Amino acid sequence: MADDQRSSSSSMSAMASQICNQISSVFSRAIQNPSVHSIAVEEISAAVNRKGRVFVHGVGREGLMLKALCMRLSHLGLSAHCVGDMTTPPISSSDLLIASAGPGGFSTVDAICGVARSNGARVLLFTAQPESGSATRYATAIGFIPAQTMADDDDAAAHHGSKEDEDRRELLPMGSVYEGAMFVLFEMIVFELGQILGQTPNAIRSRHTNLE
Repeated sequence: MADDQRSSSSSMSAMASQICNQISSVFSRAIQNPSVHSIAVEEISAAVNRKGRVFVHGVGREGLMLKALCMRLSHLGLSAHCVGDMTTPPISSSDLLIASAGPGGFSTVDAICGVARSNGARVLLFTAQPESGSATRYATAIGFIPAQTMADDDDAAAHHGSKEDEDRRELLPMGSVYEGAMFVLFEMIVFELGQILGQTPNAIRSRHTNLE
């Protein structure tokens, strides 16, 4: 029984390492000046300095990652809101919308970004397709995350060479690499913003909900 447990633990550790390595490789490919990290920190800091609010929007798992970021921004003391919540206020010219369209664009994301721009707000767009995405035309700043998304996954599926290739399962399928990279990126952003805003760990913890 102990041998089985050790084998299972080793297998899980190996799988976890593969996943972490895949996500880590995204950041080794993210060679741009300024970096996606510094672009995001600059945009959010600028919104704080002009006393603006931060709004986030994304669909699917990308949207979940952005909601996690929104939660931490709130813990940092920012006025942060998820688009679609019943208490989300109207966006204005001093505000920042952070949106994500990994494959380049979604009709709903494009529409939300368009509304934000029409009201004078800045739009920070995260995407893996900065050159061809439909959402980029609404962005005032673009954060390039060079990771596999559903668009890349579809391209790979269309070029299978054999039945064996068709049946092969990816450890991180579809847009999981992009979404995992978003989570890691957002932790970096929150950490640096905490330093810039002078937020202590106790101050951040004090803003966590106690209605749980």
